[in-house]
This record gives sequence, C-alpha cells and structure tokens, in this order.
Amino acid sequence: MADVLAWPDRAARTPRALALTFAWRELRGGIAGFRLFLACLALGVAIVAAVGSLSASLEAGIAADATRLLGGDLELRRVYRPLEPETLSFLQARGATSTLVETRSMVRPVTGDAPPLLVELKAVDAPYPLVGQVQLDPPQTLAAALAAREGARGAVADPALFDRLNVRIGDRIALGAETFILTARLVSEPDRGATVFSLGPRLMIGEDALPATGLLVPGSLVYYETRLALSPQAGIGAEALAKAVRAEFPNSDFRVRTPADAGPGIKSFARRAALFLNFVGLAALLIGGVGVANAVGAYLEGRRATIATLKCLGASAGLVARVYLALVLGLAAGGVAIGLAAGAAAPFIAAPFLAAHFSVPFRAAIHALPLAEAAALGLLAALAFAFLPLARARRVPAAELFRATAPRSIDLKDRLWLSGICLLLAALAVLVSADRLLGPGFVIAAALCYLLFRVLAQGLARAARHLARRQQGHPALRLALANLARPGAPTTSVVLSLGLGLTVLVVVILAQGSLHRQIMQTLPAQAPSFYFIDIQQDQAEPFRALVSHYQGVSAYRQVPMLRGRIAAVNGVAADQLDVPKDQQWVLQGDRGLTWSDTLPEGSKLVEGQWWPSDYQGPPLVSFEAEAAAALGLKPGDHITISVLGREIGAEVANIRQIRWTDLTINFVMVFSPGSFAGAPATWLATASLPPEREAMLAHDVGETFPNVSTIRVKEALAAVDGLLSAVGAAIAATAGLALASGLLVLASAVLAEERRRIYEAVVLKVLGATRRDLARAFLMEQGLLGLVTGLLAILLGSIASWVLVTYAMDSEWSFSAPAAIAIALGGAALALLIGLGGTWRALSTPAAPQLRNE
Repeated sequence: MADVLAWPDRAARTPRALALTFAWRELRGGIAGFRLFLACLALGVAIVAAVGSLSASLEAGIAADATRLLGGDLELRRVYRPLEPETLSFLQARGATSTLVETRSMVRPVTGDAPPLLVELKAVDAPYPLVGQVQLDPPQTLAAALAAREGARGAVADPALFDRLNVRIGDRIALGAETFILTARLVSEPDRGATVFSLGPRLMIGEDALPATGLLVPGSLVYYETRLALSPQAGIGAEALAKAVRAEFPNSDFRVRTPADAGPGIKSFARRAALFLNFVGLAALLIGGVGVANAVGAYLEGRRATIATLKCLGASAGLVARVYLALVLGLAAGGVAIGLAAGAAAPFIAAPFLAAHFSVPFRAAIHALPLAEAAALGLLAALAFAFLPLARARRVPAAELFRATAPRSIDLKDRLWLSGICLLLAALAVLVSADRLLGPGFVIAAALCYLLFRVLAQGLARAARHLARRQQGHPALRLALANLARPGAPTTSVVLSLGLGLTVLVVVILAQGSLHRQIMQTLPAQAPSFYFIDIQQDQAEPFRALVSHYQGVSAYRQVPMLRGRIAAVNGVAADQLDVPKDQQWVLQGDRGLTWSDTLPEGSKLVEGQWWPSDYQGPPLVSFEAEAAAALGLKPGDHITISVLGREIGAEVANIRQIRWTDLTINFVMVFSPGSFAGAPATWLATASLPPEREAMLAHDVGETFPNVSTIRVKEALAAVDGLLSAVGAAIAATAGLALASGLLVLASAVLAEERRRIYEAVVLKVLGATRRDLARAFLMEQGLLGLVTGLLAILLGSIASWVLVTYAMDSEWSFSAPAAIAIALGGAALALLIGLGGTWRALSTPAAPQLRNE
C-alpha cells in the first residue's frame, strides 16, 4: 500500500490524475471479477448496435438503389387508364420514358392437370427497364425472350411459377384468351426488390401482347405506370420535376413518385421490425445492467478494507468515488467496444443470408449513428446500474478497517444524480426508438416491470422467511428458504434479471403464437374460401349462377367495386391534410369504393343513420370509424373523390365500425346507390365451400371466366404467416439473447455468493451436514427461485403480450399453456444448472483449511 500511496511524489498531482493512477493500479490486479460485467454489457450493446446497423444498411441500400427500385427518376401511376398524350409528351421532352401495365390474373398450363395459379402480371414495353438489367435463365435479352415463336408470344416467369404449375421452359400456358410460351426463368427484376408481399409469382409479357389476352376491359383493376429517366440536358432534378408535373396537370388523378418515395412498403416493414427488435435489445441491455450492478457490488464489497485503509491514510470520499468510477467507466468502455465490434460486423454477416432468401437492396457497411447510439446507451446503462454500489463505497467509513459496519444508504444528492442518469437513459431510449408512442410506452413498461419485479422479489423473501420459521421437518428445505430470505441474499437481483429475460421471451412467444393461430386457424374458419376479382358487368349474373349454385358453396356475396382516391376533405386538398402517420394510407393511392342500399355485413353504425333502401338523392357516403377519426370526419361533413379523372362530392351520412377479422367483403367508404352511375365498375365476390371442393371450383371458374382472378384465402394467409414467422423468428432469437443476458446476471450473482457459500458449507459440515444435505438445500434454493421467477414471468409476460396483441396489433390474443409451462420449467432448470455450477466448489471445499484461515 505504501507503494500505491507515495504521497510526497503524488502531492503535485491533481485529484483526477491521482484517481486515474489508483484505478490503473487496481486494473493491474486483473479483471477476474469483471468478466461477467463485460459479458453482460457487451451482449446488450451488441444487440442494439446490430439492429441499428442492419436497419441502417437496409435503408442505405434502398437510398442507393432508389432510382433502380422506382424504375427511373420519376413515376406516374394511375389505375384504369394510361396517361393522356399531352402528359406523356411533357415527360418525353425531358428524357426517355417507359410505360408498363400491372395487374393480377390467372394462368394455367395448356397441358397437365395443375390448377390455375394467381400471378402478378407485368406487361412491359421495349425501353423497359430504363434503369438496371433483367436477368434471365437461360441468359438472353428480355426482348428476345418475349418475342413471338412457334405461333405464340414469349413470357418469362418467377421460378415459383414453374414449380407450382409443374411446367418447364418451352411449355405453353394460357393467360386470359391468349397462349404464351415460357422462354426463361426470371432471376432478377430490377424494380421489384422493394416488394414485401405479393399474392403470386411474377409473370412478364410484352405490352403489345396484352390486348389479345382480353384482360384490358373497362373497370378491370389495371395499373398503368410510366417511368422517366431524365436526360442530362433536362436541367431539372426529380423532386423539382415532380412539382412541375403537379403544377402543369393539377386536376390529374395520377400519383407522382420520385426516388425518395421508392420502396415505401419495405421501408415501413423494416422500420417496424427494427423497432420491436430494438426494444428487445434495450431490454437485454437493461437486464445486463443488473449484472453490472452485481459485478460492481461484489467487487467493491471485497475492497471495503482497501477503501477503509485509503481513508485512514487521508483519502477523501471524493477521491475514492473518482478511483472506482474511473475503473468502472474504463471497463464499461471495454465492454461497449466489444459490443460495438460485434454489432458493426452484423451487416456483413447477415448480407449473404439476406441475398439468398430475400430480394431486398442491402448494403453492408459500418454506420456511425447506430453505433454511437448503442455506445451511449451502454455507457449510460453501466453508469446507472453501477452508481448505487459506487455511492455506497464512497461512504465506507475508516472504522471498517477495525470492525464490520452495515452498508450505508445513499444521501439525497446521490439520489438526485441517480435520477438524472436514469432520466437521461430513458430519453435516449425514446430517441433511439424513433416512435413517439411506442418509445415512451416501452420506457414506462420497462420501469414498471423493473419496480414490480423488485416488489415481488421482496415479497418472495418475506414469504420465504415466514415459511422457514414454520418449517420443522425438512432441514434442507428450511435452509433453502432461509437462504432466500437472509440479508444480502441475491434474491432480488436473480428475480430481476432472470424474470425480465423470461418476461421478454414470454411476450414474444405468446404474441407470435397468437398471431399464428389467428392467421392459420381462427381466420380460415371465419373467412371465405375464395375472393374473385375483376368480374365484368356482363359476367356478373352468369358468374353468380355458376358459383352460387356450385355444389357445396355457401355464403356467396357479390358487390360492385371501383377504385378512387380522396381528393379533398371539407374543401381542403388531400395533400394539405394533417393525418396521423399510421392512418396516412387512407390518402395514399387509390382506395376500393362500393355502393349499397343496406348496411354491409360485419359493420356496425356508431354515428348517423343509414340511408333508405330506395334513396335516390345526392351522393352520400358511410365512412369507417378509424379512418374517419384520422381525417376528422363526422356526419354532415363533405369529401371529394376522384374516380376516372372525375371528381365527385359526397356528404358523410354515417360512421361505422368494421369487423375486419372475418375477412368478408368490406370497404372504408360505402356510397349510396347511384353515386357512380355509368362508371365502368367490376364486381368482387366471395364464396365458402369445403376444402375438398376448392380445386374443382377454381378450375371451373378459370375455364369459364379466364379474365377473373381467383384468390385462395388460405394461400394468402399462409404467405402472410410465413412473412410474420420470419420476423417473429428474428425477434425470438433476439429475445433469446436477452434471456442469455439474464442468465449471465444469474451467473454473476452465483459467483458473487461463492465466498459466502463456501463459508456456510464449511460451518454446516462441522455441525454434521453431509455434502448431499448441502447439495439438496442449495438446489432447492435455486430451483424455487427459478420456478417462482418463471411463474411471475408468465403472469407479467401474458399481460404484456395481451396488451400488445389486443391493442397495438388489433388482433385476438390466446394463451398457450404448453409454451408457458415450458418457459416456467425452463427457467427453473436453468437456475438449477447455473446454481449447481456455482455451488460445486462450495460442496467440495475441505473444512480444515478454511477453519485454519479463519
């Protein structure tokens, strides 16, 4: 100690420099007591940094490839009709243009018994693609692949189409009224990489071959997309040109998009997935913080004599605090650096997997912002959880060198400092979440869970103390209960860490299970078997006659449908409205419209009255409740709808709630009869029938009405479930890492108790206890702690997942008893295993050497 405190040589040093010197000398003794500290902190930081880096790499990929994803520098998109010649000329004067047509249709093999297949059809012109390249197998140009041969036009398709129709290159398929030859597999489509979900595989044909199919009839749900690649001589940027187009054609109903709008679906999907992954990562960091507190507390407990000696030699409380604060921050910086290295490597590790399984634009790189956010969170978490043991160490009296004293509580100043650090950590967590509702909600929920687990842990300790006093016939059980209730027991830290980790896992598993059952079991039982779209007006009655009288068909419904967009609300243009982010879809693009003289099935009026069945006055509209609230609509207000280039005004007659979960036909906007008289509407139909009859009906509809697209609801739900399962697996894996962080904390608590356990085992052996008695008591202690913590995690996790599924996801929650039991038993088993590993040395330590040392 004299070497450490060479006061004459150090007198000229500043207190800060002296503290750093002492901290460095402490570190020279090794970091044996801080390995789990580093592991807990590094794991939490790694998860947060990895999620942020992956999200940033995806957004960077979309931004870098935005022009390719959009298909040009500008896109004008409209339903039903192509651009007018004057609009097209305006674009062509500024660069090269390409027009393509997209719709959905059914295809079937000319030979073979495969059922008709719904495809995403794209008809392209000669300039397509303006940006990027279409890759085919076998390699050839797109023009060559789509050219006519052997009396039929060529077509290229996604490999999934070949598999599902059981066809090969050179086989013929029927599309509408025309036959095509499959000439190549579509390996890569430059403007499709930002698609999150589709109802069928891609089929691509030439635009000049589309009219012969008979699919381009008035009212068919067909989208015309015209792309523009700006020429260097245009002298204008994409955003400025978009404004110029809107100014030049103010009354047009097309939607203008620039590269800044490319990939909106995948952007939204990725941000939402990253949001939940980030929350799990933050939970792992908070759980790891308990391990930080355990490690720092155990280390400083072992240094109480050293701290007392320093104070006897004249060290102030401030110097002691600075020494160990510097030590903790230095180690925290090391743990954060390890976590940042792992998080920065995540995009490079994930890139090959994402390239093999998803057609998403992903550019692996090191991104400074998410790494800086993770570093700040890690350092603040380490400081927040280490603050309490550091504050107590500062208050260790010099008398500790001569007699043991009880740990002192922190004063008001320390409490204020701790509160400030925690508020800063909470604010940073909200900032990182980038969601004004879910971010604060997560912070509040995490704080409540933390406090609740502390209260439950203290209640468990009191109950254990009470039961230990009453337990007379089982010494091992009495010892286990007494260990849970004794002063300084790790009960609180174990319940906190393991409980929070298990709770996160319960939330993820129960929420994912509820959504899976809702999609694959509940919805199919309520939903129709088929949706039929693009039924033409002259086909409506023949189609009804075929399907409604088909053997086994029940619950047949058929309604008219148009597409239109909201142009204004109460005289305010749609682009001037302030609408919440989660409801902006109402104004983006075209919405389905229908009309009816009766209240649609699955709807309930909440405001206003339904119009009479014989109503023939000015247009009225019924609005869905959530969309109406987002737009500030109430009965008596007015909206303007743009349909086929014509604007139609309507008065809001009523507001209704819709039960979307039964998947029956319903619309956000339902108009009064006669509102769109003369418009070329198509019909939409649903039908339910036994599963064994579905393939026959799909075949007969495809043969009789080749232009009608048939959507099998079960297949669509399976695709949605597959997408959610992939995201759920990623979130569950991250939750598993959060649980791993809790296990590290459990291990740190066990190691911190090792000295006490050895001493306790020696005393009990001297009093006659056998190794078996001690092992039974220690295992009962850990098993009880793990089992009770698992049960508490199930309770809290079930409540949290119910709130998440019911309110945030607006779905039906269900409890999975097998998953809950597995988690509870798993928690007990893990606690047992880690506890056994930590007590093994205590059981095998001979008594005599320990007694001599005492």
